[in-house]
Amino acid sequence: METVDVVISGGGVAGLTAAAAFASSGFSVTCVDPTPPVTDERSEGADMRSTAFLQPSRDVLERAGLWPRLVPHAAPLNIMRIVDAGGAEPTPRLTRDFVAAELSDQPFGWNFPNWLLRREMVARLAELGNVDFRPGVATTGLATRASGAEVALSDGSRIAARLMIGADGRDSFIREASGIRAKTTHYGQKALAFAVTHPIPHENVSTEIHRSGGPFTFVPLPDRDGKPSSAIVWMERGPEAGRLAALPKDEFEAEATRRSGGIFGPLTLETRRAVWPMITRLAERFTAERTALIAEAAHVIPPIGAQGLNMSLADLTCLLALCEKDPAHIGERAMLDAYGRRRWPEVKAREIGIDLLNRASMMAPRPLRDLRAGLLGALYSLPPVRRTLMRAGLGVR
Repeated sequence: METVDVVISGGGVAGLTAAAAFASSGFSVTCVDPTPPVTDERSEGADMRSTAFLQPSRDVLERAGLWPRLVPHAAPLNIMRIVDAGGAEPTPRLTRDFVAAELSDQPFGWNFPNWLLRREMVARLAELGNVDFRPGVATTGLATRASGAEVALSDGSRIAARLMIGADGRDSFIREASGIRAKTTHYGQKALAFAVTHPIPHENVSTEIHRSGGPFTFVPLPDRDGKPSSAIVWMERGPEAGRLAALPKDEFEAEATRRSGGIFGPLTLETRRAVWPMITRLAERFTAERTALIAEAAHVIPPIGAQGLNMSLADLTCLLALCEKDPAHIGERAMLDAYGRRRWPEVKAREIGIDLLNRASMMAPRPLRDLRAGLLGALYSLPPVRRTLMRAGLGVR
């Protein structure tokens, strides 16, 4: 039986980052995922979503040796713009800018396409001699005892590890195998994810437009063939999302331009459309014997305020710090208990906040939309409150 310090089940963005981070810190790592990562946006199965890494996430990316690879492809997020379009027509009636310069000389964060993140992360793992990445291999069994974990893989191999990390997504095998229950909330929403070009530059402004059904969000991307480009997440109630996803390209572009209020001009679809169901899911605990859950294995939230993956990297940062502080005892109960105490309450608080924001964004009756706009205007008009909201969104005190 092979023996390593850490086995990571899951090769998404969070799992690959965890593999690079733990290996860069000197731990021996095996990372597996049943689906080989798609690293070209034109390939079938490419993840068309994008990820905005907020300021606090940059540190773990640098320590993992990933940041130098990623920064040439970054689109900085200097302003977070909230637009209320809840009037009689889907046009902007209230706009409020949250400006990063009010807090520091750094952007709020940096945005990247998910398929590109996978490409650069896989390349980083290939540079590290103490990480074994096995795409196309699934975790099929997990047995733990006080002294360690034994992991069975679909290629027939077995691995002994001091720490098992479940980063295997919202339907986590590791969570189920560990006997950890999770509570799920369904919103009846789906999100369409795609990329567009548009004639009016985004000027590194992330724009979230609220009307009903859910937010319509532009997140800056680097120019595409000399044209301004943005990633879009368009949240709608399920049947409407299905209708939009099936529209011919020209009709879809017209619908998207209308829903955007035309703030960047006519939108041109540049990629395929991916559709994702919207849920909130929270594991009742983040640890079991010799096992820690991170990312969507531990928590799933709607994509509002760039919170999802940044919460995942906060999980990783906390877990890695505990392992680095006491490497002789990684995966032991005291360390895992400390991880759970630090992360679960923080995640629960953010889950409650995102749930409320999402429900507010879905409001259909006009009086409730008016109330939402009034509340946004009132909160923004108080500078101390505005700065507190920005710090909370970044996850800094």
